[in-house]
This record gives sequence, structure tokens and C-alpha cells, in this order.
Amino acid sequence: MPERRRPKRGSKGFLPRKRSRRIYPRIKTWSKSNESKPLGFAGYKAGMTHIVLTDNNPNTTTKGQQITKPVTVLECPSLSVFGFRCYIGNKTVSDFFSENLNKNLSRKIKLPKKSKKLEEQLKKIPESISKVTLICHTQPNFKKKPEIFEIVLGGKVEDQLKYAKENLGKEIKVSDVFKDGDLVDVISVTKGKGTQGPVRRFGIKVLGRKHQKMQRHTGALGQNKPGKVRWTVPQPGQFGFHTRTELNKRILKIEEKFEVKGGFVNYGVVSGNCVLLEGSVPGPKKRLIRLRFAVRSKKVYPVDIKYVSSESKQGV
Repeated sequence: MPERRRPKRGSKGFLPRKRSRRIYPRIKTWSKSNESKPLGFAGYKAGMTHIVLTDNNPNTTTKGQQITKPVTVLECPSLSVFGFRCYIGNKTVSDFFSENLNKNLSRKIKLPKKSKKLEEQLKKIPESISKVTLICHTQPNFKKKPEIFEIVLGGKVEDQLKYAKENLGKEIKVSDVFKDGDLVDVISVTKGKGTQGPVRRFGIKVLGRKHQKMQRHTGALGQNKPGKVRWTVPQPGQFGFHTRTELNKRILKIEEKFEVKGGFVNYGVVSGNCVLLEGSVPGPKKRLIRLRFAVRSKKVYPVDIKYVSSESKQGV
């Protein structure tokens, strides 16, 4: 019989596999929109459940039938817009902050000094700016230290600046950004597994019993000439705690409150706005998950939900 072969597991596009810089991710690429509103949001992973819906996709074998889908529940408390940032190209021109800042921000950053009134500072904005982004912080219920990040705005530069001025010092909800049926990209940091060997990290074959008295290692590191180890050779190292992006996740429903019997395992009760996201999401419970409008969007079919389970699934 011919020898069975398979391609090497793990995409080389993710190399080097190293730890993420921080526990919540940065977003470098955003979709384009003509509407002046935030192009993303953020929420905390609470847990998973399941729903029953009608399959409205005419290209599937279950079209018109009721099917069961796994759902991830993200608690999305409102984001506080405490500042905005102006850019010329990729360079920051100036930052503007609200006069009334949350005291918990001092746990994360050094608060800016109040030197001049905000109205006087806004007059100095140059006319050649190329884009405006919102500087937001989260308001989680289970901890005092917030997360701070930027959200890009859609529309023309004049509309972006107008939106930023109007919403400075205010709060934005997830329903102001997304609606039921939207496709989003999920960006988050995966669960950390620490240092692992090449068998678990790359899925290489476990060697025989008499193979140099070591079974869970790479058979050969490379040739003699040139005498070096190439980057393609599976090696032990960091496994998990990587920044990963999953494309085209569908928002099935946005709820004002989601009640679960006894709360989610290792999370608790979801007391505020939440998003029911189709499928699974990388990362453990209580980790910040960032959402953006899909950059590789595809055709979306209407959502017809028949039943939503109110029980938490353990082990997810």
C-alpha cells in the first residue's frame, strides 16, 4: 500500500507564534462606510447556549426547516467616549478629552491635565486632517479597571468630526452600531496554554519506542550543509494567547437583557445589553472581544428565531 501523507498542520501565516502584547487586541483594518457612525464595538464573553431558527438560505439542504445553532453570548455594556483623536495620514495630530473623566481611568492611564477649555482647543484643529477616531473605555460590572481603545468612524471627515464633537463625554450602545443580521469580524486573544512541545503545537507524529529514546520531538532538525535550523522546523514554544481574527460571524439578535438559570458558569448574570453571536468565539470567559463590520462581507439572509435556550453550557 502507498504511504499515507498529509499536509503539515498549522498555517505558517501565523508565525512567529508568540504571546500577544496585551490581553485585548488592536484592530488595524476597518471596513468602509458612508454613514458617520462607529465601525466597531466591544463586549465580554459570557458563555454559550443554543437557539432554534428557520434556515432561510436557499442554497442549503435544510432550507425552510428549523435547525439548531450554537450561540455565543457577549455582554456589551455601553462604551464611554472620553476623547477623540485626529490624524493626518497615519500620524496623530492632536487628542481631545472630555472635561468630566471617569475616576477609574486613573487605574489604567495617567489622566490629562485640564489646561484650557475644550471649546478653545477645538478651534485649533487643522483643516488638513484625514480621519477622526473615537477614544473609548469600557464599563464592566465585574472589575474596576477599564480597557481603552480606538474605534474608527465612517463617512466623510467633516461628518466624523461632527459626530465626535456631539458624542464627546457621552455613551454609545451596541444597538447604535449594529443591528440584527449584521455580519461582523471577531478579534480577540485566545486562551493561553503556556510552553508546549511540537506534537501539541504543530501536530507532528509521535515517534517509535526505539527512536533515540525520545518520541515527542522532531525527527530531524535539518541537513548538515548549511548547518542551521530553518524556521519551518516544528519547535517547542508558546501555545495560545495569540491574537486571532474570525471572519463573517452573524449577529442573530441584540438583547437588552439575557436571563440564564443561575447565570453563566464562571461569569455570572448578564445584566445589561448583550449580543447573540452565531458560532464560537476565541478566548476564555470575561475576556474582551472586539467586533467590527465584516471586511469580506458576503450575502446575508434574514434571521427567523423560533426558540432561545436559557441554559448555560458548561465547558465552553
